Amino acid sequence: MKTEVVIVGAGPSGLATAACLSVLSIPYVVLEREACSASLWKLRTYDRLQLHLAKRFCELPHMAFPRNAPTFLPKNQFIQYSDAYVERFGINPVYSTHVELASYDEASKTWRVMATNALTDQVEEYRSRFLVVASGENSEGFIPDLPGLQSFSGEILHSSSYKSGRPYSSKSVLVVGSGNSGMEIAYDLAEHEARTSIVINSPFHTVTKEMIYMAMVMLRYLPVSVVDALVVLLANLKYGDLSKYGIVRPSLGPIRLKAVTGRSSVIDVGTVEKIKTGEIEVVKGVTNIRGNEVEFADGKSHHYDAIVFATGFRTNPRQWLQDADSFLGEEGYPREKFPNHWKGRNDLYFVGFARSGLAGCSTDAQNVADDIARKRTAAYFSQR
Repeated sequence: MKTEVVIVGAGPSGLATAACLSVLSIPYVVLEREACSASLWKLRTYDRLQLHLAKRFCELPHMAFPRNAPTFLPKNQFIQYSDAYVERFGINPVYSTHVELASYDEASKTWRVMATNALTDQVEEYRSRFLVVASGENSEGFIPDLPGLQSFSGEILHSSSYKSGRPYSSKSVLVVGSGNSGMEIAYDLAEHEARTSIVINSPFHTVTKEMIYMAMVMLRYLPVSVVDALVVLLANLKYGDLSKYGIVRPSLGPIRLKAVTGRSSVIDVGTVEKIKTGEIEVVKGVTNIRGNEVEFADGKSHHYDAIVFATGFRTNPRQWLQDADSFLGEEGYPREKFPNHWKGRNDLYFVGFARSGLAGCSTDAQNVADDIARKRTAAYFSQR
């Protein structure tokens, strides 16, 4: 099949790109490996999830959230918005289609995308001038190979498979990873009366969603250093010194840290209070696992019925993008740095790889669609 643009991925990044192209009347095809759009949100998120940023910072291009929507949307309402977005812009992804190889043909100056249709088991070929990688930052759940993990006789799951703490009531559960997912899952487990521990190894900022909302607004008027100082001051006033509970703040402020490293602050949903009261135990450094017994760096060990790995995700373009090393760094992100990360050679684009959430996806999608439109216009006039 020939088209102008092939978009790989029907998550928010792919949908935003498709909508921007639709507005410009540029033909495209969206290939999606799952059987639905926004599959991360629909299939691989826990029940209590809600947007950590205010809705004004999470809208996709050309369509606002309903006025009566809450400031911080729960998962189900974002899914409803996503489905309405697909319908409004007439986006029809080719579902259950797994991209096997995308290669650039120098002779014809086109991209050749080979994909397997999981429903028919047939290999299908797509040809396009432009290729948009929109498979996202969260393609593959990552579980580190901890010493002795294979001997663990309890349940092992990644956070993308966790739904609710209800099945773990009265069980001992270890959460590995202390980002937003890990801290919120630990809270959810404790709320369902699981005996909960969480591994915290690295420094991070603990803030409320209101603090981040305030910071996002203030960044329009004040320098990052001032906003960071205000957020840290407010966090200290609310939480006090958390180092005695095993939570240490980084030296960089929360906004600067995100810009430099891509690491987000932890939006506290009540986890800190449960740590302070002892409902959630903080542990450090898993050194070994023997059966159901997990050993830690301080010499202590605990018995667990389950381990939840909230250890993040990996990108997947390296699995199917030919000559990936020339486009991607070791971690699977574009070699080009922000703000030029979205544009590669040979009419290749990346959407949703800026580590800046839904707002970044939207900005990338608009940049890509505008650039494609400019190139098509230039090509049209050069042929006249």
